[in-house]
Amino acid sequence: MSYETLETDVLIIGGGGAGLRAAIEASKHNVDVVLVCKELLGKAHTVMAEGGINAALGNVDPNDNWMEHFLDTVEGGEWLNDQDLVEVLVKEGPDRVYDLEEMGAVFDRTPDGKLAQRPFGKARHPRTCFVSDYTGHEIMITLCDEVRRRAVRVMEEVFVSKLLTNNRSVSGAFAFDMRSGDFIVFKSKAVILATGGAGRMYEVTTNPASATGDGKILALDAGAELQDMEMFQFHPTAMVWPPSCRGVLVTEGVRGEGGILLNIKGERFMTRYHKLLELAPRDVVARSIWREVQEGRGTEHGGVYLSVTHLPPERVRERLKTMYKQFLLAGVDITKQPMEVAPAAHYYMGGVRADVNGRTAVKGLFVAGEEMSGVHGANRLGGNSLLATQVFGKRAGESAALFVKESIRELVDKSQIKIELQKFDGLIKPCNDSKSVAQVRSRLGKLMWEGAGISRTEDSLSKVESEIEYMKANILPKLKPAETKTLHYNKELVEVLETFNLVRVAEILVKSAKIRKESRGAHWRLDYPKRDDVNWLKHIVWYLDGERLKYKFKPVTMTIIKQPTT
Repeated sequence: MSYETLETDVLIIGGGGAGLRAAIEASKHNVDVVLVCKELLGKAHTVMAEGGINAALGNVDPNDNWMEHFLDTVEGGEWLNDQDLVEVLVKEGPDRVYDLEEMGAVFDRTPDGKLAQRPFGKARHPRTCFVSDYTGHEIMITLCDEVRRRAVRVMEEVFVSKLLTNNRSVSGAFAFDMRSGDFIVFKSKAVILATGGAGRMYEVTTNPASATGDGKILALDAGAELQDMEMFQFHPTAMVWPPSCRGVLVTEGVRGEGGILLNIKGERFMTRYHKLLELAPRDVVARSIWREVQEGRGTEHGGVYLSVTHLPPERVRERLKTMYKQFLLAGVDITKQPMEVAPAAHYYMGGVRADVNGRTAVKGLFVAGEEMSGVHGANRLGGNSLLATQVFGKRAGESAALFVKESIRELVDKSQIKIELQKFDGLIKPCNDSKSVAQVRSRLGKLMWEGAGISRTEDSLSKVESEIEYMKANILPKLKPAETKTLHYNKELVEVLETFNLVRVAEILVKSAKIRKESRGAHWRLDYPKRDDVNWLKHIVWYLDGERLKYKFKPVTMTIIKQPTT
């Protein structure tokens, strides 16, 4: 099996908001940049972000400022955030939003022409800038246009299976080109990982098919550390009916515009759970909906109602254009009927441990966006994810470009390439007892949803852990693509590799969740229902010692506020 070799200075893996912003910034420094994505450009998960992007502009409430945004973020993250990262996020946020505007993004406006800002969960002030309810789509169009304008080389439908390393430094990457069926060895001085989340390990998720945790496993295998992997956010509101729409996101913008949650009795049940009602932190709202359903006050489909019928219809159609059309296709006119919603797996707060410039423990390896841990702590605020892609995408792109100007190119270890070629060769050899990707994904998703989802216990987590061990030993070795005669557009071959990544990410999540014997943010242990700042105000950090997975504890970085409030 042969391969093509391509050289570049900065290799960016991932074509979402973070990867595109990194490419734009790196291209400003007169270095060669190549961006690869496993889907078509513009199809990344960022395009599905609807509600808005946070920035303490003070356009609607002049009392808002970076410190208010900082407090909301750290309190919402239950104090597990690394505060140096949060400080960068909130201080640089306004400039990154203005960058988007200068590139051509068209945001909604206030009557006096300023960027409009709507209320979002756990926010002291309205600070979420938006484009109706398709903000992520507008941002992605803007970033894609800018990348094209800068003539950044983009390679679509290319799946990176391994980062190549030498002397604890990144030297490139090994990839499979789905279009041609060929293999590519990238030689690069720096790599930026921005491949997004891993929501596809859950049965019900708002994430696209591409969210399989690839970057986290690439980083781990290269020698980087993973942090807070137990912290996975469940968005409170996703569609539940009809079944074909289950998990489709219902933006927080609905509640930001005044939508209210009702149980089957017509009660506005959030009055029982939090003073901020529907705009409480996402983890609180998700658990509240879960309780209503578990205690028999949910709908026949396992959800609750989200209603905007009390709002002026013209406002709903203008501010919630996507939601209006989305539910019309399901036979619901949201100006007249309530939406049926329930929580769904949504966003990974855990990820690769990095500094404020995206630098990891591996020389030349940078991360940005949902790949990066520490920014959101135990629970992300709505509107902070899009902001993180821009703030840390810019920083990672700039840092990587400056790094390559001062670095020599590491030699590529050909033995690593040989191992990857052998792996692919083994996958495309027929097997009489092969297992299908669909069956494995379905089994994993159900396991994770029921045992390591919104609520967790020692018993439920142990069951999932045991099942995953069985899958690793008895099922994954037999996982094969149905088509073994050709590599050309062999999508199921990629799905097999993605499934390996999903199972490994799920394993680390479950192990972390068992270790953290408290409840904090999105991590809700029914057997340890309280937050324990005395024993658990620390990160669980994973790394590889040879081939053995190990963990250690690291303190939370507290640069501004030293102790959490009770």
